[in-house]
Amino acid sequence: MITGASSGIGRATAMELARQGATLVLVCRDRGRGEATVAAIQQQTGNRNVTLLLADLSSQQSIRQLAHDFLASGRPLHVLVNNAGIVNLQRTLTVDGIEAVFAVNHLAYFLLTHLLLDRLKASAPARIVNVASEAHRFGRIDFDNLQGERRFRSMKIYGQSKLENIMFTYALARRLEGSGVTVNCLHPGGVATGLGTNNGAWAQALIRLIRPFMRTPESGAATSIYLASSPQVDGVSGRYFAKCKARRSSKISYDDTAQRRLWELSAHLTGITDPAG
Repeated sequence: MITGASSGIGRATAMELARQGATLVLVCRDRGRGEATVAAIQQQTGNRNVTLLLADLSSQQSIRQLAHDFLASGRPLHVLVNNAGIVNLQRTLTVDGIEAVFAVNHLAYFLLTHLLLDRLKASAPARIVNVASEAHRFGRIDFDNLQGERRFRSMKIYGQSKLENIMFTYALARRLEGSGVTVNCLHPGGVATGLGTNNGAWAQALIRLIRPFMRTPESGAATSIYLASSPQVDGVSGRYFAKCKARRSSKISYDDTAQRRLWELSAHLTGITDPAG
């Protein structure tokens, strides 16, 4: 299962895994773009085992419906790629009243993973892949301003969300020891995707200017594909990768106290009563 699969890194990840013969579930928000992606993957790879599920990952109800629909199919789940993400220049709230970047980039990872965790364990060996970013290095976990309530700085909030991805990965890896399920996170590189194009004409113009200097989605997807499929990372868990190599993340990302506090708050905000139990 790959979230945010209709464009950018998610689409490139899906395309290559389809070429490797994987049975895919693509999670997309827009039906038209999702169906076009399924058709393109099937046509270009010859792999017909590609299905589409729709979800708005800013809505917890939609995430719960997504998990329900997948679990009801009775299918195994060997790989979950939490890939979808957003950047906002202005503070906006989701239908749940949660700041949107925090909701989509972190809480959606947390909630969807927990809703699918029993199926992942039953399907073991299984892998969870969380797409983070080197942007985490300018993020800080400010629990007094976690949702930008007091001051909203776009890239600080985005960096914080990517730091949260990494801290979630490390905390979850400890809880999954011995389960047969691994979890790792990664930096895809500066990639020319649609990320940030929802922020108006000037943001779109800026992205067009810098696009020639950025990596292609196919290049950016390489580490996601590696973590999802390579036998070289069998049994490897709780690591941060860039360019298909394990790296050290920022010092703060290893703070156990902050990880636990973020975990408890995330469980409260998503209504998960027995997280990673």
